[in-house]
Amino acid sequence: MILASGILKGFKSEISSKIFGLWGHIHINTPSLNSVIESKAIQLEQTFYPALDTIAYLEYEEPVSIFGQELKWLRTKRTQGGIQKIYPYVQTAGIIAEEGQLEGIVFKGVDKAYHWEKLKEYLLEGEMIAFNDSVPSRDIIISKITADRLNLTIGDQFQIFFIKGDRENKRRFLVKGIYNTGLEEYDKKLAFIDMKMAQFIADLPPEKVTGFELFVDNIEDLDRINDYVYFDNLPADLYSQTIKQKYPNIFDWLELQNMNEYLILGLLLIICIINMITVLLIMILERTRMIGILKSMGSTNWQVRKIFLYQAAKMILYGLLIGNLIGIGLAWVQKRFKIITLNEEDYYVSYAPIDLDFESVLFINGIVLIVVLFTLLIPSLVIAKISPIKSIRFD
Repeated sequence: MILASGILKGFKSEISSKIFGLWGHIHINTPSLNSVIESKAIQLEQTFYPALDTIAYLEYEEPVSIFGQELKWLRTKRTQGGIQKIYPYVQTAGIIAEEGQLEGIVFKGVDKAYHWEKLKEYLLEGEMIAFNDSVPSRDIIISKITADRLNLTIGDQFQIFFIKGDRENKRRFLVKGIYNTGLEEYDKKLAFIDMKMAQFIADLPPEKVTGFELFVDNIEDLDRINDYVYFDNLPADLYSQTIKQKYPNIFDWLELQNMNEYLILGLLLIICIINMITVLLIMILERTRMIGILKSMGSTNWQVRKIFLYQAAKMILYGLLIGNLIGIGLAWVQKRFKIITLNEEDYYVSYAPIDLDFESVLFINGIVLIVVLFTLLIPSLVIAKISPIKSIRFD
């Protein structure tokens, strides 16, 4: 159960982390932003930029009631974190032409202050873009999928065609880095370039961008921070949305994994219950004569039942101890050495990720102990039906 929970949570965490690393947590754009081509430019100079990244936490009001009575002293709450950073970006499109092959691509133009630490985790080879304060850099970071399709490697140059005004234009780029997140749907269409070059391609002046990208400290606060940004900070011509709202398909799919987790843990718990019921019934059957003797000497049914429940509880605790040692041990080995590998094309990750936390382990142990013990009260009722006279003669 520990391994099942750790792997499923690790899988969801790893996929979410990859999406957030590429696209951020919250986007601020124009309300008419329907696609890359139709995106409207907005002013880089805004009252919320970069002021939003100074927010360490938010306080909010949320009614708390018990039995219909509101507890006003619990009404004021605060988020677990705030806004980590806000970055401007320019998103535009073009066509890569190399050796007679054409590849449509989405360019994400960012500056040197961007959240490069996350992208470095997925960089297979090469390095980050070399920014120049005076002229736009022609460096580009492409995905492994794009590099393989067009037979490009680090140091190669290729042309990109785009429409500027009413005319076709082109620029030559240098492959500076190749990244791979394993999310083929997103990797194959995204490349990172200098924001000044993206402004040139999109025919934008230096004082305009196509959006702002926010990173939050704690993902649990995402919706609440997004509401705060939208209702309290943005002008009427801008709106914000979380990456979950912008790309709901993959996050809806990840939410379905919760059902798998509950199903797996439920089945394993049922197996545990059946095994313990079987063990308890065998213990009762093997000690039928002892039960008869105890009853004949004046012991009540509950006193006899407690003896067996105590022994069953000891077995459960021993089992939990051994199970925790093995489960947490195997989880640590997998997290440290990544022994179990996966097909990245099918699972979006190259190994089985593990994400264990103390609360989850404690919850699993508590549920097993409580549920199994309460379930064992049912087979222990068999003791009440055992006749002292018949049981003493039982062989």
